[in-house]
Amino acid sequence: MSNWQKKLVEEQTKTGEFYGRYIDDIFMTWNRSEEELRKLLDDVNTWHPNIKLDYKIGFSLPFLDVQLTNNNGILSTCVYHKPSAEPYVTPFTSDHPR
Repeated sequence: MSNWQKKLVEEQTKTGEFYGRYIDDIFMTWNRSEEELRKLLDDVNTWHPNIKLDYKIGFSLPFLDVQLTNNNGILSTCVYHKPSAEPYVTPFTSDHPR
């Protein structure tokens, strides 16, 4: 874990929030104002010259292949399909090599 990430995890731990990361995807919870969150994330983007976070803020967000939704503090999940994913399956009877 790099130094910039340790600082962010420490911030989340102080307030009892969740922080999770898989490779280059980060998910975290936040119960303070959106303005404070944007300020923190803008600060994080100055901690390392080669690391810039692209973030989304909302009550329902995709993370990996899961759609996470916050309903008054209760997190629910469902399968998330990326818009670019094509829902096609090669027919069994095709001559496509297996």
